[in-house]
Amino acid sequence: MKGGFFSIKIQILVLLSNLCDNCFDMDKLLLYRMYQPRRIIVLLVIITVTISIFFLLFFFYYFKQKEKLINPITSTPIKKQLGLPRVKTFSLDEIFQYRTPLATEAGSKKDRENEYVLIATGDVIPARSVNSIMVRLNNFNYPFEKTADFLKEADLVFINLETPLFSGCKPTIEGMVFCGDGKAIEGLNYAHVKVANLANNHAGDYGLEGINKTMKLLEESGIAVTGTGEPAILQVKNKKFGFLGYNDVEKKEGITWADIEKIKKDIESLKPQVNFIVVAFHFGVEYTAKPTERQVELSHAAIDAGADLIIGNHPHWVQAVEIYKNKFITYAHGNFVFDQMWSQETREGVIGRYVFDETGLVDVSFYPVIIENYSQPRFAKELEAVKILQRMKEVSNSF
Repeated sequence: MKGGFFSIKIQILVLLSNLCDNCFDMDKLLLYRMYQPRRIIVLLVIITVTISIFFLLFFFYYFKQKEKLINPITSTPIKKQLGLPRVKTFSLDEIFQYRTPLATEAGSKKDRENEYVLIATGDVIPARSVNSIMVRLNNFNYPFEKTADFLKEADLVFINLETPLFSGCKPTIEGMVFCGDGKAIEGLNYAHVKVANLANNHAGDYGLEGINKTMKLLEESGIAVTGTGEPAILQVKNKKFGFLGYNDVEKKEGITWADIEKIKKDIESLKPQVNFIVVAFHFGVEYTAKPTERQVELSHAAIDAGADLIIGNHPHWVQAVEIYKNKFITYAHGNFVFDQMWSQETREGVIGRYVFDETGLVDVSFYPVIIENYSQPRFAKELEAVKILQRMKEVSNSF
């Protein structure tokens, strides 16, 4: 069959040669035509492979671009472009990059119509040396003087208030039973604090009486309270934020304990009343950077129940962050206002800036601070800040 095919071809070529003697060199033409099919096959293979590679590269690029739109863990935040909605996306590289607080992203609140900015700090303890310094200076704004302008740009400032406040608290620079002068409320208002969590191991140091006095001072000053049995609900523009607080360090009367079943019920009950739920935990081991299994268990349980953001404190060091089911967990913000000047780590903390839009949390950034004079945090200089952020990033990656 193959021989017959080539015989027919040769006859055709001879015919063509007879028709035009000057057009072809017959011997060369026959040789050329005998090998032409193989050359065509090779050429077709090359073309096919080239086209295949092109399409493979095209689809690889297409799906990588698509992944950036849908993967909330590995991709960087996508802003509103070409009418596309903003989506929840987080990248550790972007979260832990240094940003100067002097050129705050916040801008004018009027320019943030569809954004809602929440700031959370490390532990706030206007007791012991902090209280003594404020009383001596007769200046209860003093701890916040270097950070207040930044805090005021937020719609909500949420703190872990780890001491009772009441008139008659005696100044001291020692001891583990904390209290602060009732005038410390002035500093909290100066710092634009809107919500205080009392679910911790020191807010109950003076029993129910101390808790009740503290709650009264806070509420009379327009500061909402959580962590004592009830949620705090605050309206920001057209959205409602719900706050819950739980202590997992030492059980004290009047302070909400971190029982998983209770947490689930509280979140389920709060969810129909608000748009976003923020849960504060006082948990973990002091002076450690890596979260414990218990911290992870509690945080995951709260998110599984419907929480949108987890704010952690207690270790007095900054700790890892985690993205779990598209929700964000900061396990510890370190110290903010406290007198632990005895180590570099306890002098450090971060201010967490959490930006929500109509659908949920869309951006997270951290601004490191360093405590001076046993009481007053200042923003870390760039090299200092980079070290703190890098430490958080490394433990987050290894966690």
